[in-house]
Amino acid sequence: MSPHSVFIIDDDPAMRDALVLMLRGAGYRARSFVSADDFLDNLPEDRSACVITDVRMPGLQGSELVGRLKSLRGDTWPVIVITGHGEVTLAVQLMKAGVVDFVEKPFDPQRMLDAVSSCLASLTSLEAERIAREDAKARLDTLTPRERQVFDALIDGCSNKEIAQRLEISPRTVEIFRAKVMTKMQAANLSTLVRIGMRAGDA
Repeated sequence: MSPHSVFIIDDDPAMRDALVLMLRGAGYRARSFVSADDFLDNLPEDRSACVITDVRMPGLQGSELVGRLKSLRGDTWPVIVITGHGEVTLAVQLMKAGVVDFVEKPFDPQRMLDAVSSCLASLTSLEAERIAREDAKARLDTLTPRERQVFDALIDGCSNKEIAQRLEISPRTVEIFRAKVMTKMQAANLSTLVRIGMRAGDA
């Protein structure tokens, strides 16, 4: 079972039921909503999810929903839109606005499954990166003020001699603090330390 949910938004009950049945049969957690308004009124609390929405619906349109979800959830709720004949131009515009894929009606079930699989794969990567950022930030928080100064200088590309001059301490003392920083940050080398620092900066 996928750790991520798939939400289907379509005013056509037959389409909703068919998609839920297909996705659950493929091992996904799927739930449907009758409209974009219904979805927003009962917004799930999932940290990340894939959203499949029709473009044309009563009330709030799929194109408007895309913008709302972008502001509410950012990249953690990628959207796949279902488009009818003659709506490809709109679908392309929506992709430029952040939609990850569009599937034209009538569609081959495998086409939709491939779109969902790709969508959820991107979420798995995002989740892994989020965990890495939080881990890097947690490690950074273990540094003492002086260790943090040495860390920042190392990230800036300073040599031990330059760090010693900047902090007005001896090169030997820098070496001691540098070793502590590398141990606490769990970095085997400077390039790894820089990558961890970049992640922590994004946390």
